[in-house]
Amino acid sequence: MKKTFIYIIVAAVLVGLAAWKIADNKKKQETEVKEVAKQVDKINVNVVTASRTNIDTDYSANGTFIPKQETNQSADISGRVVSVFVKEGSRVGAGQVLATIKRDAIEVDVTQAQNNLQNAIIDNQRYENAFKTGGVTKQQLDNSRLQLQNMKAAVRAQGVKINDTSVRAGISGTINKKMVEPGAVVAPGTALFEIVNINSLKLSVLVDESQVGRIQIGQTVNINVNVLPDESFSGRITFIAPKSDASLNFPVEIEVQNKGNLKAGMYATAVFKTNHGAETQNMLTVPAEAFVNGVSSGQLFIVQNGTAKLITVQTGKVYGDKVQIISGLNDGEQVITSGQINLDNGSKINIVK
Repeated sequence: MKKTFIYIIVAAVLVGLAAWKIADNKKKQETEVKEVAKQVDKINVNVVTASRTNIDTDYSANGTFIPKQETNQSADISGRVVSVFVKEGSRVGAGQVLATIKRDAIEVDVTQAQNNLQNAIIDNQRYENAFKTGGVTKQQLDNSRLQLQNMKAAVRAQGVKINDTSVRAGISGTINKKMVEPGAVVAPGTALFEIVNINSLKLSVLVDESQVGRIQIGQTVNINVNVLPDESFSGRITFIAPKSDASLNFPVEIEVQNKGNLKAGMYATAVFKTNHGAETQNMLTVPAEAFVNGVSSGQLFIVQNGTAKLITVQTGKVYGDKVQIISGLNDGEQVITSGQINLDNGSKINIVK
């Protein structure tokens, strides 16, 4: 009986210890859950420190070089090509003969026109003499004079045709393509040679509407050429389009004197100097991505005692990805740049970086 009582006491003690242990573990678990809950309640964010800086307002635009002059030299008359005097890569001057077209039939027409002119001269002289003695009327004399003028015009026309049998370069430059060989039959307008002048080139770029007002005709522009990194180039703005394209970009052309290594079609970057002096010095800025619902809202989240505080600031000009802050934010305050979509005023935060 005594043993049984002892067993009962021991069992009760063990049950009590087990119950205490369970209660203690439960308390620890609740404490850990609360701590985890505190961490889960915090929203991860990235921040930057608002600071004053000097803004580089230089603007860059990419484009390709195009020849200042280029033309497809064509034939002016129909005929068979007799000779071609140039090849691709040949340097030519304006007016230089590039090819000749067969002229035999035209020469026959020239001879006939010259003979007709001589007859008209003789006939007209007879009418002039006869009119003095009253042998012909004034109308007959006028017809003779008109016939003489027509014959002179016919001779000049045949002379033009003779000249047109020589295909001449319209501009100075380099033969980029030769599309004709001796023996080919050509017609007026048939393109025979492509001539390009790359003594000077034009860099064609597109300038954003926010920057086009800061550049002007005649302005010098530095140019970086990707395939010629060790060489420096500069050009002069010769054209700014009066109208933008559908993307609100304005075509701009910059003329560059060729030092010998530039080629039409090369890719390059134009760097426009748009320095505003004191206006862009010691300026308080924040990244554009920090604004809630865009820069126009003027709203930012800043860090305050481990929470996110929503503030409204007065913004100035936008320089690339930087926005000028005129008032509402102090130098050195931490501004949240990501995670804003999950934040409310007073939300607890965990700063990632």
